[in-house]
Amino acid sequence: MHQHPVPYRAIATTIAMVVVAAAGLLLVYEVRRVLTWIVVALFFAVALYPVVTFLERRYPKAPRSVATLLVFLAVFLVLVGLAVAFAVPLAREATDLAGQLPKLIADSRAGRGPVGDFLQRTNALEWVQQNQDRISQYGRNLATPALGIAKAAATTVAAVVTIFVLAYLMVLEGPKAVDGALGLLGEQRRAERVRSVGHDCARTVTGYLSGNLMISVICGVLTYAALRLLGVPFAGLIALFVAIADLIPLIGATLGALVAVSAGFLHSVTAGIVVLVFFVLYQQLENHLLQPVILSRTVKLNPLTVLLAILLAVELAGILGALLAIPVAGIIQTIARDVWDHRRGRPKDVPTIGEEQQPADPAAPRSAKNSDVAGRSAS
Repeated sequence: MHQHPVPYRAIATTIAMVVVAAAGLLLVYEVRRVLTWIVVALFFAVALYPVVTFLERRYPKAPRSVATLLVFLAVFLVLVGLAVAFAVPLAREATDLAGQLPKLIADSRAGRGPVGDFLQRTNALEWVQQNQDRISQYGRNLATPALGIAKAAATTVAAVVTIFVLAYLMVLEGPKAVDGALGLLGEQRRAERVRSVGHDCARTVTGYLSGNLMISVICGVLTYAALRLLGVPFAGLIALFVAIADLIPLIGATLGALVAVSAGFLHSVTAGIVVLVFFVLYQQLENHLLQPVILSRTVKLNPLTVLLAILLAVELAGILGALLAIPVAGIIQTIARDVWDHRRGRPKDVPTIGEEQQPADPAAPRSAKNSDVAGRSAS
């Protein structure tokens, strides 16, 4: 059997496509940090877009730039208020601690006070006295990663500012960008369909944020009640931190629990144990009941899909995957449902047996089939 040789042009085209794909993947890898910022900014822009649109419709005489500025100014003030709510008590307590620190150190070395008693019972004081040189060397070594910590802090600040500015510009220029993209589709009906699907996808993101905020509020209220009943100091401040940390996917709940449990143990051993048990039980409740049930109502996903989406996304993309898992699953469901409705028809009560016996659209085909049968009987 004669085989035709592969044309050189096809070989060159294949090699070029492979090289371009590899270069594209390399480019994505090199700018992955910026792409992450863009994705997060788009996520928050979609969430704030309905608020800006509401203000724009409520006050039609005001330009969109004013509505956008007011919304982002309100978000900024909320963030500043939360920072002040943490900074002021922490600064006051740090000042008091600095004044009491010499006495605390002296009591600890002598085995007096709660810290000294704890060190005495656990033999930690004896270990510290035997390893003073090693501890001093470790303290000097801490100066080495200080530059890395400062660099990470500067990168975090730059990321927050960049995401804030990107989200602002996305909300401000969003209508123009959407209209321009839809204009490329040409057909009016197709453009309206894409706009409708995009609106449903945006509602999915907004529903996810509202559901996540609801879960965080529940977490903060329950934490405050537990700490208040146990008499742990600064119960409100700790509960506020736990609620905010709970917004962070994957590690937020654990971070908040560590702070609350530490505060409980500083108050008393009994309080620490009770707070630890509380958070172990609550995290199981949140992960397996609150998140699937609440997010299934706000994002319109069933609880099993919510849980599977979170597990798969965390395994694939870590924290960013956990942040985007549920809204992405909701968006995929919205698009898949729209494609099904327009291409295959809505699901039927009776399964399809065959195109002639049970058509997908029973109205028109049955009438055509009946007229064909009537024509045959008349002939």
